[in-house]
Amino acid sequence: MPTETERCIESLLAVFQRYAGREGDNCTLSKREFLAFMNTELAAFTKNQKDPGVMDRMMKKLDLNSDGQLDFQEFLNLIGGIAVACHNTLLVNTPRP
Repeated sequence: MPTETERCIESLLAVFQRYAGREGDNCTLSKREFLAFMNTELAAFTKNQKDPGVMDRMMKKLDLNSDGQLDFQEFLNLIGGIAVACHNTLLVNTPRP
């Protein structure tokens, strides 16, 4: 039986695969696939964005090799960054004894 961490990794792999390859390469997210992922999986974040260019800038910043696609490593950089931000918010909002 998989551990909680193993299930989380399986979930990340499954989500990436659900969006990657809709437009060709199933090892990367195109800009449209990235936007579909963000608008579906992180809808609360995207709905709160007032600046329409924020998604373009995120994609450019995440696309470390500038190929116009996000590979799994680049996708994990997004997930890791969001996890760190959530962790930091949790620390700030947790009362200290």
